[in-house]
Formats: sequence, structure tokens, C-alpha cells
Amino acid sequence: MKTICIILARGGSKGLKRKNVRMLAGKPLIAHSIIAAKQSNACDVVLVTTEDEEIARIAKEYGAEVPFMRPPELADDETPPDPVIQHALKSYEEMVGYEFDIVVYLQPTDVFRTPEMIKQCVDGLKENPELESVTMACKSHKNYWRGSPETGFRRVAGDLATYESRQYRNEYLYREDTGVASASRSRIPRNGKRLGTKVDIVITDDFRTGIDIHSEFDLWLAEKIMTEWEDNAD
Repeated sequence: MKTICIILARGGSKGLKRKNVRMLAGKPLIAHSIIAAKQSNACDVVLVTTEDEEIARIAKEYGAEVPFMRPPELADDETPPDPVIQHALKSYEEMVGYEFDIVVYLQPTDVFRTPEMIKQCVDGLKENPELESVTMACKSHKNYWRGSPETGFRRVAGDLATYESRQYRNEYLYREDTGVASASRSRIPRNGKRLGTKVDIVITDDFRTGIDIHSEFDLWLAEKIMTEWEDNAD
């Protein structure tokens, strides 16, 4: 199955200026996602879609393809990822003259992924033809609420609301982490969606996957973890 990895990297970020080219543990932020995708050996093509010349140059230096620049109308603050993925996929397929079977999506601000996570998402689709998408998700033992002061608050999955030790839970909530790694049949993003309806998840309980770099603090925290934290867990 032909697999393409699409990484979205805009140059006009507001919260953390020029975040995709900021240095993290000795490499530009965008480089970490490219390296993970290539090391996974699950992607035939690693493509970066950007409107920014500096990001394009760095992406190419680390082995990604940047065969075209993203249109300005798909690079503003209000544009969600789905139409950008759709544009990149369709444009590249038209360029090379064939279609891909699987599309991997990585968000460069999510750096705490392993190549194996990407491979697991792709392998999940290859092993189960009934699935439309496979995504990373983080297991949580916390209780969640939704709502606002105006509408009131109510529990999410109230049947899971317990206050006993987390070790005794039989079921958990899972935080969707498509930006860490996700894979879908190409017909899903070709129709403008990131995930299909028949979805499986690859479970992680690594707290680091929740670090999404959009501020100076996020960048500082990621740097500290990458360069100073030693995993001494048994």
C-alpha cells in the first residue's frame, strides 16, 4: 500500500512566532516530525505543506519533499488542517500521476512521538481492511466535564465518574491525538476529513504526548524534557 505522510507547517504562527523553525534540542521544530516519519519506515513519501520559503528549505534539508507551496488562502489563522491535507494530497497525486492508499498526518508542534507510533497507525490499517482510520490516543483516568457558566456543566461519560483509585478502573477516557500520529484510507482526506467513522486507536499513557508547542513555555518545557529528563521508571 502506497503511504504518504503529510506534515503541516505554517510560517505565520501568532502564539509563538516562527515556531516551526525555532530550535528544539539542537534541531528546528519541523525537523523532529520529518525525522520520525522517515525513521518509521512506514511512509513512501514525507511531504511538508507550507507557504513559507524558510520552512520549505529546512524541510528539504531534513529529507522531506516540498514540491509546491501552499496557497495563501490555506495558510491563515482560521484554516483548519483538513482542507490543507486534502489540497496537499490531491495536488501531489496529480503531480505524480498515481494515488496513495494511506495518508499519515503529523502536526509539527507535537514532538513527543516515536517512529513506532507512526508505524503502528499505518500497520493497523494494513492489518484490518474494515478500518478507515487509526489514531494515537492518550489514556486518562481523570473525570471530565463540558459546558459553560451560561449553559451549565455536565459530566462527560458520567458512568465512568468514580473517585476510587485509578488502579481499579476498568474503563478509561482517551484523548484523541491525531497530531501525534494518525493514518487514514486516502479516500477520507481526499474528501476533506481527517478521520473516518470506523476508527481504532493506538493507546499511550505517555504524558509528554499532551505537550503541544504553541508558546514560549511549551518550547521551554519540551527542551527541558528532551535534554534533561531521564526516564528512571522500572
